[in-house]
Amino acid sequence: MKKVIVLGGNGQLAQCIKHVDTRELDVVFFSSKEANVLEESHLREVFVNVLPDVVINCAAYTAVDVAEDEPLRAAAINAQAPELIAQLCTEHDAMLIHISTDFVFDGESPTPLTEKDIPNPINTYGKTKLLGEEVIIRTLDRHIIIRTSWLYSEFGSNFLKTMLRLGLEREELGVIYDQIGTPTYAIDLAKVLVEIATLDEPTYGLYHYSNEGIASWFDFAHSIFNLTGSKVLLKPVLTSQYPTKAKRPSYSVMDKSKIKEVFNLNIPHWRDSLERCIKKI
Repeated sequence: MKKVIVLGGNGQLAQCIKHVDTRELDVVFFSSKEANVLEESHLREVFVNVLPDVVINCAAYTAVDVAEDEPLRAAAINAQAPELIAQLCTEHDAMLIHISTDFVFDGESPTPLTEKDIPNPINTYGKTKLLGEEVIIRTLDRHIIIRTSWLYSEFGSNFLKTMLRLGLEREELGVIYDQIGTPTYAIDLAKVLVEIATLDEPTYGLYHYSNEGIASWFDFAHSIFNLTGSKVLLKPVLTSQYPTKAKRPSYSVMDKSKIKEVFNLNIPHWRDSLERCIKKI
């Protein structure tokens, strides 16, 4: 049975991995305290003790706006740590599955983005995540990098849970409608990660994964409130009316053709997955 290390074990995606079928794998979860990705000696000890066949790196600096004020810390977690993890995977002949983001793109594309499209991040978070991809590609042949988008689930902090809370607290809510992407149920992504981890020699490389379909944040919120029967008055607002420290891509819909073909996946539509998630909550 393959031994799998999951780094960032208390995060949303790792929590989802804990709630999908991993019976074919021996999975060990490490929180940031149990395996500090910034401490080489600490991380090296974890690898020596577990001797992993596969490492799933869910550890990331994801505070997009705060990253503008903490670029060095964001770079340490999103770029320097993945390089160290890739080096240790090389030493232990382990496969690395690394999670990246649609925010490596600038939002200028008029059509869904493929793995061949050239990244051009417009905020610190996106820039550091792209650096992480690049160091992994240079360091380790046996890597799978999966860019995903707009993750939500019943675990952790995310847009869905924020909307559910605000729907109870407010009578009226403005949500951005000119940023377009695809909400992704982290449970769906977790199942794909586990499936890939069970493969002996998967086709390595870069992949895009999100749920199917497209939406604005307003569409996403509208579906959340519609499915929960909330009476909150929802109003569409422009990005310019809701300034944030970090600039967001206006369009980051990703083309999933490659991952569907290589791994023979059927990907659910985002609204169907949202309905499943809300029923669990």
